[in-house]
Amino acid sequence: MIYLQLFWSFIQIGMFSFGGGYAAMPLIQGQVVNTHEWLTMTEFTDLITISQMTPGPIAVNSATFVGMKIAGIPGAVVATLGCILPSCIIVTILAKLYLKYRNLDTLQGILYSLRPAVVSMIASAGVLILVTAFWGSGIINIDGIKWDMVLIFAISVVLLRKTKWNPVFVMILAGVLKVLVALI
Repeated sequence: MIYLQLFWSFIQIGMFSFGGGYAAMPLIQGQVVNTHEWLTMTEFTDLITISQMTPGPIAVNSATFVGMKIAGIPGAVVATLGCILPSCIIVTILAKLYLKYRNLDTLQGILYSLRPAVVSMIASAGVLILVTAFWGSGIINIDGIKWDMVLIFAISVVLLRKTKWNPVFVMILAGVLKVLVALI
């Protein structure tokens, strides 16, 4: 039964996560945190962090991680297949249709109009992760803010945007800074 739940949950994520991994985060959260309660919000934030650090798409890495946590290796396989199967089918069909109708203005208009929705899904996921990182509980108040996380965030943003550091080095530095703060 758990394999069917994993497959069904991740096939839904795979079917409706237009815009890539970041856009899929609210869908993943809805399934694994809110609906099935397989992960807590803190575990979900850790999952997103791990999924970003490992090679491959975030949604697929998340499916593999959740499947492994819930039902071991068979669960990881089932969840991963559920996540990628819709994409494989949909992309094959869309590629064929796009190659046939790519010059139609209506198709270009539809693709253009989907961009704001995808950006809003990415922004929603980003805000959710930011709130969890800064406050932990999701209750926003000035007393409960984790100032060390705010400082690491600010340093990371500056290094990524202003100095164009490699994201891998920024992640390593952020990890080192957190360890140093914990030791102090």
